[in-house]
Amino acid sequence: MGVAVAVLCALPSLVAALPASDAATSAADLRERALGSADVAFSGYAQAAGGLALPVGEQLTDVADLLSDRTTMRAWYRAADDWRVDVVTPTGETDVHADAGGSWTWDYAHATATRTAPTPLALPTAPDLLPSALGRRLLAEARDDELSRLGAERVAGRDALGLRVVPAEVASSVAQVDVWVDADSGVPLRVQVVAEGAAEPALDTGFLSLELGTPAADVTAFDVPPGADVREGQDAQLLQAASRAGRDDRLALPAALAGLERRTIDGAPRSVGVYGRGITLLAVSPLPGRVAGPLLDALVVAPGAVVDALGVRIAAGPLGLMLVDGPEGPVLLAGTVDLDALATAATELTGGDS
Repeated sequence: MGVAVAVLCALPSLVAALPASDAATSAADLRERALGSADVAFSGYAQAAGGLALPVGEQLTDVADLLSDRTTMRAWYRAADDWRVDVVTPTGETDVHADAGGSWTWDYAHATATRTAPTPLALPTAPDLLPSALGRRLLAEARDDELSRLGAERVAGRDALGLRVVPAEVASSVAQVDVWVDADSGVPLRVQVVAEGAAEPALDTGFLSLELGTPAADVTAFDVPPGADVREGQDAQLLQAASRAGRDDRLALPAALAGLERRTIDGAPRSVGVYGRGITLLAVSPLPGRVAGPLLDALVVAPGAVVDALGVRIAAGPLGLMLVDGPEGPVLLAGTVDLDALATAATELTGGDS
């Protein structure tokens, strides 16, 4: 009798450890299933682990912390414009509620409600690391010749089919992105981003539990509590600063940099450019002096920093950063490109020698 009870008690863990079923799904079809999962409602619990040590100025410390620490999230997803993600820490939590007009970020500890309107360019936040959102974003522009299947695993107790993306661009600093897709719903359950030459992922985010079904509307809705301090999101402030730094369009951006074509982004300042496709992206923006100074101080002392006539550049995992002293003021180059690509882009921008 005791043996039977022990076996019954062990069943949940035994089931979770069973090999996943690998459906006969092609890489291209699996990508389409993942991209089509944006209308699949769910509730879940996820963790993201980042290993990027970013030397940045004080205005970007939140981004640096996000990409270097472990982030624990609870998520309720009703639709692409109706969801909630709570970031849980040992000292409390911060809740992000999305609606058709943008998002509210509620900081319990400081009783602060921050309203962020949609912007053409935005800094990454914790909800961007949710595997469902990140997986779809990284697969969105992948070509069939960049895709391959990986077999299957169990993720969050569910059968997950593996999909690998190897970017074709020579400039890319990403070796591969592995996305594990729920066999039933198509929702990406886990994402791992591996930099060139690295043995371990620079970013690993995955669901620990996932329940399909539509959460109640009052779970994702948000009303500003009485007495809350209401603020404007940082994205709009940074766009305004970049626009002012590049006023009169003095930073002339070419149609291509380092072999990457410029993207068309409606509503972005003309002095801000984004180049590339899919996983391989390079952003270029003028910086006001009050931001460029602290950033320069942080970059020059970073491990592996390259300082030459073009400027200072560093690599943190798959992310490259470079500060260039352009003819009209400081310019930041940042993206998932290697140091050679940054040097080439800086040369093309300034007309200097690489």
